[in-house]
Amino acid sequence: MSEFIKLENVTFDYSAEEQNGQHHEAIKNLSLSIEKGSFVAIIGHNGSGKSTLAKLFNGILVPTNGRVTVDGMDTSNEDLIFDVRRRVGMVFQNPDNQIVATTVEEDVAFAPENLGVEPSEIRHRVDQALESVKMSEYKEHSPSQLSGGQKQRVAIAGIIAMQPECIIFDESTAMLDPQGRKEVLETILKLKERGMTVILITHYMNEAVNADRVVVMNGGSIEMDGNPREVFSQVEKLREIELDVPQVTDLAYRLRRDGFELPEGLLFEEETIGALMKLFERGK
Repeated sequence: MSEFIKLENVTFDYSAEEQNGQHHEAIKNLSLSIEKGSFVAIIGHNGSGKSTLAKLFNGILVPTNGRVTVDGMDTSNEDLIFDVRRRVGMVFQNPDNQIVATTVEEDVAFAPENLGVEPSEIRHRVDQALESVKMSEYKEHSPSQLSGGQKQRVAIAGIIAMQPECIIFDESTAMLDPQGRKEVLETILKLKERGMTVILITHYMNEAVNADRVVVMNGGSIEMDGNPREVFSQVEKLREIELDVPQVTDLAYRLRRDGFELPEGLLFEEETIGALMKLFERGK
């Protein structure tokens, strides 16, 4: 896979005006590459810098120092920012902040209309986007009639209709109930299957386990970076920086600590059940 987003020695300092008279380095001399077609989860406690990082990815913020490029384009170049944001879309925490129209299909059509896309192509994109998030039957509904998970899927469809190469989900499941989170995660996994670059900022470890790669932020820097098994097997290190691990990983960790011979890096219920059954079959 080729490099799509690249950060080189990036620092971002919120101005004194934004921080009650204090400067605050949210990102500190950070370098990171995101490969095209990958699914990357970024986790960290509140204030770790993960949401600031997300906004640097598509030029909502530009670095105080260092360089961010998207598909080779420097995000600090104002002449290129339109092209950057066409390539990298973002879905925010609260779907109500992204829904602007009175019906679902009008809302999904809003972005491509503003991009100057031909009406016939807009119709095709809207239908395709709604189908991809399983919301076609709601196209004539008012967004106010939808559940939180359904609203978030409409917000995702609006980004898909722009046909970006990458979608960033900035804690997009934080305000949803378990069913809503499940619906949005299923949509994210389908986007990954289609080859789209996906970046998921999340507090939920059970979502992060589905990624190809997990980046752990702490104090504006990268604390850990690896595949989910590599990262979540380091239970004690994660807890030192106030992060949890998936429930099944925690269960296996506690059992290993009590002397049960279970493999490290268990992430999913099915594999954990399988490991426990083998353990019981051989009598521990």
